[in-house]
Amino acid sequence: MTAILFAFASAAFLGAGVVTTQFGLRTVEPLSGTAISVPTFTLIFVLLSPLLLWGQPIVWRAVPLFAAVGLFFPAMLTILTFASNRALGPVVTSALGNLAPLFSVVAAVLVLHEPLRPAETTGLVVAVLGAVVTSVSRPRELGHWRTWALLLPLTGAVLRGVAPPIVKIGLGIWPSPIAAGLIGYVVSSIVLLIVQRVRTGRLTVEAPLHGKLWFALTGTCNGLAALTLYAAVKNGPITLVAPLLATYPLVTVALSALVLSHVRMTARLIAGTLLTVGGVVLVLIG
Repeated sequence: MTAILFAFASAAFLGAGVVTTQFGLRTVEPLSGTAISVPTFTLIFVLLSPLLLWGQPIVWRAVPLFAAVGLFFPAMLTILTFASNRALGPVVTSALGNLAPLFSVVAAVLVLHEPLRPAETTGLVVAVLGAVVTSVSRPRELGHWRTWALLLPLTGAVLRGVAPPIVKIGLGIWPSPIAAGLIGYVVSSIVLLIVQRVRTGRLTVEAPLHGKLWFALTGTCNGLAALTLYAAVKNGPITLVAPLLATYPLVTVALSALVLSHVRMTARLIAGTLLTVGGVVLVLIG
C-alpha cells in the first residue's frame, strides 16, 4: 500500500509540473528554464538535508550509482521535457512520456528479475495504449509541429524509464530515497549550471520574475515527484510502481483543461483517460 500511495503522489506532482512549465515557457526558453527549476529544488533540498538525513550514515558504495542517475535524471530529462512542452504542448508531452513504464518494466524484469504477472502485463499495455490514444491526432493550436519533435518526449520516456531500476539497485545498498534524490539533484544542478555557463557566459538567468517563479514551482513539483518515486521504488516492485506512475497524464489533462484556455476535453482524451484508468485497475488487481 505504501508503494501505491507514493506512486500516485509522484504521478500527481509530475503531471502538475508539466502544466506549470507552460506558464514559465511564455517568458523563459527551455534551457534557461532548466537552470532555474532543478537548482531551485536542489537548494531547498540541501538546506533541509541536515534535518532529513539526520543520523543516517553515508554508504559510499551507493553514491556513484545515485550520481550516475543524476547525470541524466533529472538533468537531461528536464531539458527534453521543457523542449517538448514548447514544441508539442503539455498533453502530447505527457502522453508520449507515458511510454516510460514500458522501459522501466523491461529493465526491472531483465536486470532485477522482478516477476511480471499476466494481469500486470495487460494493465501496463492498456495504460500505455491510453496514452497513445490521447496523442494520435495533432491539436489544431499546435499544427506547426514536425514529426521529429516526437523524439523529444520519446527520448525523455527512455531516460525516465531506466532511472528507477538503477535507483532501486542503489537503494538496495543504501535504502534512503532522500539520499538518492539529494545526490542525483546536486549532480544534475552542476550539469545544468555548466550548460548555462557555456551557453550564456553566466550562471544566472535573465528573465522576468514571474517566469522564474513559475520555473521554481515547476522544479519543486518535479523534485517532489522524483522523491516520491524513489520512495515508491524502495517500498515496492517496479513492475507495480511504473504502471501507476503512468497515470500522470490524467493530472496533466485535467489541469490543462482548467487553466489553459487552448486545451479542450475531447472524446479522444476521455477515451484515453478511461483506458489508462482501466489499465491501472488491472495492475492493482494483479
